[in-house]
Amino acid sequence: MKRFSFSNVMLWIGLLFIYLPMLILVIYSFNASKLVTVWGGWSVKWYVGLLDNTQLMNSVMRSLEIACYTAIAAVALGTLAAFVLTRIPRFRGRTMFGGLVTAPLVMPEVITGLSLLLLFVAMAQLIGWPQERGIVTIWIAHTTFCSAYVAIVVSARLRELDLSIEEAAMDLGARPWKVFLLITIPMIAPSLAAGGMMSFALSLDDLVLASFVSGPGSTTLPMEVFSAVRLGVKPEINAVASLILLTVSLFTFFAWYFSRQAEERRKRAIQEAMESMAAEAASSNKRRAASQPA
Repeated sequence: MKRFSFSNVMLWIGLLFIYLPMLILVIYSFNASKLVTVWGGWSVKWYVGLLDNTQLMNSVMRSLEIACYTAIAAVALGTLAAFVLTRIPRFRGRTMFGGLVTAPLVMPEVITGLSLLLLFVAMAQLIGWPQERGIVTIWIAHTTFCSAYVAIVVSARLRELDLSIEEAAMDLGARPWKVFLLITIPMIAPSLAAGGMMSFALSLDDLVLASFVSGPGSTTLPMEVFSAVRLGVKPEINAVASLILLTVSLFTFFAWYFSRQAEERRKRAIQEAMESMAAEAASSNKRRAASQPA
């Protein structure tokens, strides 16, 4: 019988500590009782009741919309910042630029949210925009926060790339922008996907920044859940959280599955190429041996 080592025991304890609360949340989302802590039997009425809870569903759709916009903008800005930091070694103000890029990582969200609020208020007084705080201001705040994470992830990948491939493409006549789009971007695609998913998750989960820069009619899901939890957890919140967990799990599974399929296809292509090269070399050796006089 296989004995559990200390590392295996700690691993299972850590996994239970992380995922057991999620499992309990999913189970209680099927609770028939209105009291979250009292089990009243199995029921799906809270999932059906989500269709009638317009306020909660609007906050969910609003959070998903902001998260999608944030992921796209953060990947674009973070990639450009990472490219500047890794491919332009010397320029005036490089140290300050690097500090500004990574500042949101160590800056408390309360300070960031307050500074952005003061910025939006000052801009509204000076130029008349934004006239009111809402989805756009939340999107700008989340993009400012998430771009730093994307810049760190992408810059780590860019430092590992072999520059000889890009240099060879430029030697063959490709312009820098074409090399960037057709060679650099495909090679850093996994880091771009990781940065985009991280930005999406951070934006969907953010409460502090959204509380500072939001306005009437722009309540996000974390704000809605936080305001409801202060009065007591409602069963609809468990149902919404369970649906989000299901969506994230399915997305992660499909991403893992397709990446695994792509990796297997790549390995098969490399193996077939090596076998064809070996076969060509063997046939070439046979022809050479046959052409030599006895």
